[in-house]
Amino acid sequence: MKKRVFRAMFYMALGILLVSFALSIVVLNGHYSDFSREELRGQLELIAEGVQLDGETYLKKLDVDETRITWVADDGSVLYDSMNDAAGMENHADREEIREAMESQSGYGESRRYSSTMMSRYLYCAKRLSDGSVVRVSRGMNTVLAMTITMIQPMCIVLLAAIILAAVLSNRLSKQIVQPINNLNLEEPLMNEDYDELAPLLRRMDKQQRQLRKQKSELNQRQEELNTIIDNMYEGLVLLGNRGNIVGINNSALRILGATPECVGKNILAVNRNMDIQMSVSDALDGIESDKTAEIGDAIYQITASPVEFDEKVRGAALMLIDVTEKEKSEQVRREFSANVSHELRTPLHSISGYAELMKNGMVRGEDIQPFAEKIYQEAQRMIRLVEDIINLSHLDEGARDMDWAEVDLSEIAGRTVESLQETAASKNVTLSFSGNPVKICGIAHLMQEIVYNLCDNAIKYNRDGGSVEVMVKEKKEKVILTVRDTGIGIPEDQQERIFERFYRVDKSHSKEVGGTGLGLSIVKHAAIVHDAKIDLKSKLGVGTSVKICFPKRRPKKEEPDS
Repeated sequence: MKKRVFRAMFYMALGILLVSFALSIVVLNGHYSDFSREELRGQLELIAEGVQLDGETYLKKLDVDETRITWVADDGSVLYDSMNDAAGMENHADREEIREAMESQSGYGESRRYSSTMMSRYLYCAKRLSDGSVVRVSRGMNTVLAMTITMIQPMCIVLLAAIILAAVLSNRLSKQIVQPINNLNLEEPLMNEDYDELAPLLRRMDKQQRQLRKQKSELNQRQEELNTIIDNMYEGLVLLGNRGNIVGINNSALRILGATPECVGKNILAVNRNMDIQMSVSDALDGIESDKTAEIGDAIYQITASPVEFDEKVRGAALMLIDVTEKEKSEQVRREFSANVSHELRTPLHSISGYAELMKNGMVRGEDIQPFAEKIYQEAQRMIRLVEDIINLSHLDEGARDMDWAEVDLSEIAGRTVESLQETAASKNVTLSFSGNPVKICGIAHLMQEIVYNLCDNAIKYNRDGGSVEVMVKEKKEKVILTVRDTGIGIPEDQQERIFERFYRVDKSHSKEVGGTGLGLSIVKHAAIVHDAKIDLKSKLGVGTSVKICFPKRRPKKEEPDS
């Protein structure tokens, strides 16, 4: 802008200067012409008086270098000429100024003629004398072009000085004009007061800036909300460019891939070389959506890769990592549970079917009918217990919301259960004892009885001959602790985490001998979850096992009925 202002001012000053010079020359030329004309007329008057008195003698005495004097008779013949031989000159009667002098009443004639060869004009003035003759004087006058050529040198000097002065002044003025514009406070446009002409522009800028600040604030807020949502997502999210470079990544993805925030800008393959991730990214960048399940570290993740397209071209990809470890484990447990249920039911059914078939075909002796019927009864009872345990476990999986909560005495429940198992313990030559003071807690009496029963039943079944089982209930602040300790066979350390799984048995051969469905400890675990109780198991192979369950006295909030 400064250059444009400078050029405009410089060209304007230069144009004004040239026009001024041209006007000056024209004015000077007019003044010079008028002055020369008056001077020439004055000379004519003097010469006419001299010729009137002395004739040609007077003319010969005159010494006028620049003025030409001609004396013409009344018939137009030349009597005298100061520059040429009068005898050889042609008749001048047709000359405009002479003819005008002869014919006019004033006796004065005047004309101007231009000489192209001399690049000058000539002014002719003529006066008629009393005898009818005419005296004429003439002088050369420079044309405008001639005067311009004459003044070219001083004009160039003055023009050069004027150009330099115009350049300096234009530069200074352009700076003064542009400086306030360069120093405008664009953050606060309405605070500027330099030019009134800029006021509409500044007002519009201020309005646009307010709009931009509002839009920026809204965008920042939305960006913060989006970042907060993305960063707090449990799922991992990775945004990739069209070459597989990481554009954005959330905290979950960093944790899953074992990366740091500095990985942004790097290729995904440099961060994690998992083959399934590589294949998913490759498919997505080729415009193909993919959905795979892969093991990353100690967990299983569902990898969903989707291409990001714009203008029908793949510009990048979005990678979603969802932890499906629990889902896969649950699915595995479900499959195992289905297989185990089928196996557990098939065994007694085959036994019942076999004994019944033998009896139907008359292949059983009379004395063997009673033992066969006993076997069928035992296997049927086993199936009933298995089905009941499965139903109870399914009920517990659903949260047992339809069961009644009440204030119960855990010590009383445990004491009754221990008493009911005394005969079973005696048959196994196991000593079963109980100790505890009355303590009230909020719970489901039926489930608490199931917990005590199953723990004691397992402790008796997997005990050694002459062993013991101790059941204790004690209060500790806002907690009530149920402990079942035995001197049985114990549980290997590598299997202690799995004993609460459905149908899991530590010693499968011994388990078959003692009976049971394999669901007792699973029922204990789920019943404890319903009561928000914590299970602590300690066991040593060949020494015994201790199971502690810590119940809260109050009902868990998640189980409280809606008001």
